[in-house]
Amino acid sequence: MVSREDLESYLLRMEDFESEEIEEGMYLVQSRTGGPQLVVNYSPPLLLLRMKVMDLPGASAGDTELFRTLLELNARDLVHGAYGLDDRELILSDTLELETLDFHELQASIESMELAASGHMEKIRSLTGVAGAEN
Repeated sequence: MVSREDLESYLLRMEDFESEEIEEGMYLVQSRTGGPQLVVNYSPPLLLLRMKVMDLPGASAGDTELFRTLLELNARDLVHGAYGLDDRELILSDTLELETLDFHELQASIESMELAASGHMEKIRSLTGVAGAEN
C-alpha cells in the first residue's frame, strides 16, 4: 500500500505541478501554468481527488441542459473522475485505491482532471451564462 511518504514523493516528481501539504494527509496541487487547484486527500485505503471547477449560478431553466451535458461529458470524455455537484459548486472528483496506486496512475488522474476542467470550461460557461474564470 502507498504510504503518505510515497504519495509525497509522487507529488514531488510531478514536474508540471506544485503541491503543498495543507493539513496532515491533505495536499493542495496546482499546475505551474495555473488552472483550478486540486485537493488530494490521503484517506486509507483510498486517495480522494477533488477539484472545484466553478461556482454555479442560482437554479435556472437551463439547468437541465447543463446537467445533461455534464453526464454526457462523464460518459464520453472523462477517463479519470467525474463531474458532480456539491451545493452549487461544480466539482471534478476521482477516487484511487492506495493498495495498487503507482506514480503513473496518480499523474494520469491529475492530468486528466486538469485537462477536462480546462477543455470543457467554455462549453460549461456557455450553458450557465457565467463569463470569465471562477474557482
